[in-house]
Amino acid sequence: MTTAGSSNESGSMTRGPQAFRSRLREGLGALLCAAALLVSTASPAQMGRGAGEPVDAAMRAKIVDRVSTALNETYVFPDVARKMEANLRKKLKAGAYDKLANSAELAEALTRDLQEVSKDKHLSIHYAPTRPPGMGPDGPSQEAREEHRREMASRNFGFEKVERLAGNVGYLDLRGFMGAELAGETAIAAMGFLANSDAVIIDLRNNGGGDPSMIQLITSYFFDEPKHLNSFYIRKGDITQQFWTSAHVAGKRMTDVPIYILTSQRTFSAAEEFSYNLKNLKRATLVGETTGGGAHPVNAQFLDDVHLLVRVPFGRAVNPVTGTNWEGTGVAPDIKVPADKAQETAHLDALKKLRATVKDDGKKKRLEWSIQGVEALARPVTLTAEVLKSFAGSYGPRTLVFENGSLWYEWRKGIPRVRAVPMTADTLTLDGVEVLRLRIEKDASGKVTGLTHLYEDGNVDKAPRTGS
Repeated sequence: MTTAGSSNESGSMTRGPQAFRSRLREGLGALLCAAALLVSTASPAQMGRGAGEPVDAAMRAKIVDRVSTALNETYVFPDVARKMEANLRKKLKAGAYDKLANSAELAEALTRDLQEVSKDKHLSIHYAPTRPPGMGPDGPSQEAREEHRREMASRNFGFEKVERLAGNVGYLDLRGFMGAELAGETAIAAMGFLANSDAVIIDLRNNGGGDPSMIQLITSYFFDEPKHLNSFYIRKGDITQQFWTSAHVAGKRMTDVPIYILTSQRTFSAAEEFSYNLKNLKRATLVGETTGGGAHPVNAQFLDDVHLLVRVPFGRAVNPVTGTNWEGTGVAPDIKVPADKAQETAHLDALKKLRATVKDDGKKKRLEWSIQGVEALARPVTLTAEVLKSFAGSYGPRTLVFENGSLWYEWRKGIPRVRAVPMTADTLTLDGVEVLRLRIEKDASGKVTGLTHLYEDGNVDKAPRTGS
């Protein structure tokens, strides 16, 4: 829910979400026609390249004129817009673009030069042979909106995976922040699944951004009192729009549940805002890499006469805690690790902190059990076929069988086998079975003598080897 705006440093304000949201959606047509998740928030490296059209000296000059006009009319920092224009004209005059034969190549070069001055990763130019549907004065057609909704639904609105990890840690893999009007039901279902978790991991490592309304919706589950999340200052009209958590959520809030956010260099735009908001509100621990560094909302303009799509940031984020944002710097993690190690790192940190706080001995044992399992997965052990064969045999009614390069556990005849996977040099886990592990017992000479069943609650069950 968005509340009334408040005065910013320029002295102006706005009430309700209309000003920001309408401005944001002026560029939505490019997203609708592209039929690709988060094109409107992707970095230039993620955008496709067209073949372009031939350009001569006159057309190159015209393109520089048209781009400069768009920047001076819209770009959030007028002084930076003027500097960017001066840089383009200087390069044009020096012949820096003379060898670029088509408009796609020129658009790519102009993007690099604009970002060299602005350091703004949302600012970009792209060749577009025709006006994208929905970018006219009437906005996207109903047909285009419905096609967009179908496309987003086919991607489950960015909700890639939600699951329960060992130790009752919830996990959400979120690939995009779709608007709450489209993705609200899916988001509520995901949050309901996570509601009984003892800790929650939100994976934004592959999230390129999206809509602030989804940030509001998800974040609202983590607070019991209204929280000012972020504001956007909009140059046109000199207005500021505030974004707050919602007074009501569907389902259970998780106000005391530890939150972990996984980040990478690909985490961008709205995904960075979500991370930045919760970090500065001291509500989440960020694990992974510093994010991409794009904090400016953007709209798309189609320049008909030169066939270019110009994506110009029209505002900037203003965090209520820091008074600034993550533009150009990204959001730094609290625990810095390579992105591919972020999930196991966050999971272990959550489990160890939970273990330190619980007083119930049974729960403490179960957490220790989960910690051992996650640590083993982080440092996988490979045993040779000969070693695995030496484990095979009968242990009372239970049997280990070596077959097709793997070890299989049979509780008793008639019950389907389960694959036994090495966890340590003498401990095995069972696929799909969380509450039981196997430990191979050996004598002083290294001969296998028995099998101990280890249970999550700390109980053990020993069986001597009865046959090979």
